[in-house]
Amino acid sequence: QVQLVESGGGLVQPGGSLRLSCAVSGSIKSINAMGWYRQAPGKQRELVAVITSGAITHYPESVKGRFTISRDNAKNTVDLQIARLEPEDTALYYCNAAATVGGISRYYWGQGTQVTVSS
Repeated sequence: QVQLVESGGGLVQPGGSLRLSCAVSGSIKSINAMGWYRQAPGKQRELVAVITSGAITHYPESVKGRFTISRDNAKNTVDLQIARLEPEDTALYYCNAAATVGGISRYYWGQGTQVTVSS
């Protein structure tokens, strides 16, 4: 089992920045990749950043250049830095872990942290 707890969300003005953090615990060695997703009201959940166990990162074109995912292996955290926030970034942001447990792929989610971009 993997437990994920997000933090760092809040109300931010357009153009501002925010750093989200995901605390990871449990079967950390089983994790292959970590990701951040977001879900806006009335929309599907979408991937915004991924970092693999080999520290390879991937971003969709829609956020590339503004979103940065990083991990701290000593602290067991995965952070998402968001720059130049836009109202369209308003969403519930979720941390995700893709793991292999007993040869089976498993996916774990945190409870989410709300990001609201508004003046």
